[in-house]
Amino acid sequence: MISRTLAYAILTAMLAGTFIGLVALSTDTLALSGRVGVAASTLAAAALFNPLRVRVQRLVDRRFNRARYDAEAIVAAFTVRLRDAVELDAVRRDLLDAVQDAVQPEHATVWIRP
Repeated sequence: MISRTLAYAILTAMLAGTFIGLVALSTDTLALSGRVGVAASTLAAAALFNPLRVRVQRLVDRRFNRARYDAEAIVAAFTVRLRDAVELDAVRRDLLDAVQDAVQPEHATVWIRP
């Protein structure tokens, strides 16, 4: 909840600054009429909303939701090791290690069919 609030506060500030800058740019520099400049700035700010939201949320999550980010890094490292693994026991050990580090269960078992 706190990370979302922080992300949307940062996003609102960024979009407000972008909107004000685009309005000033379009009305003064590009010599568009007031209504056309505001409309173009509104469309540009609306187009920037989702990409900025995703980036800001990822940045805030990485900073405040460290466990999830660490779990994603552990899984990514496991997939890299899995590409090179040939021995089934090594894959099983790596899988158990990745699960222990990422999820931290009390007990983990891997069953392999013969």
